[in-house]
Amino acid sequence: MALAVPPAQAAAILLPILCVMDLAGIKAYLGRWDRRMITRVMLPAGLLGCVIGTLTFRALRDDWIRVLLGVIALGFLAWNLVPKTVSARKPGDAEGWLWCTLSGFTSFVASVGSPPLLVWILPQKLDKARFVATLLVFFAVLNWFKVPAYWWLGLLDLRNLATSLVLIPVGVAGTYLGVWLQTRIDVRVFYRIVYALLLVTGAKLLYDGVTGIGSR
Repeated sequence: MALAVPPAQAAAILLPILCVMDLAGIKAYLGRWDRRMITRVMLPAGLLGCVIGTLTFRALRDDWIRVLLGVIALGFLAWNLVPKTVSARKPGDAEGWLWCTLSGFTSFVASVGSPPLLVWILPQKLDKARFVATLLVFFAVLNWFKVPAYWWLGLLDLRNLATSLVLIPVGVAGTYLGVWLQTRIDVRVFYRIVYALLLVTGAKLLYDGVTGIGSR
């Protein structure tokens, strides 16, 4: 979406869609999240990142946001593909505050909060249900927190909201399509497709952002 419209507008269009999908996800995983991680680290730090994003958003040019998106996409791709040594040490709360604050900021300005968060939460080795539920609660709270902030910034105008309304059924359908596909496509093929798309999209956004900055 950030390839087709200004990144700020893309984030505004995605927000109502994500809010609706979050409610369905929380209902499915009700009460299964890690309460200590959520209350002591993730939500306070994530909301701090959203506040920083709110206060700095007007100063961020579209080209800088494109650069940020490109760096996040390519960095996340590299982090997943580069072999990592297995470490028994779990990152502590201080590191969690750093990565969750960054996650809140990138979630606010570009709707891509997962990569920074995963750097910290994956080594915690939560079981699958607790892992999914904890991420769902974290991003659901952040997304609903962003609603008044986006409104205050003038991002939730009638045009963007109308586009969101049209796309909500598509987003929900995509969720069910993912559930259907996960039992019908080899996981290695799936990730190769995702990584290839991430590489092309991230490189294009980074190139557009850098050339846009250089031309001014």
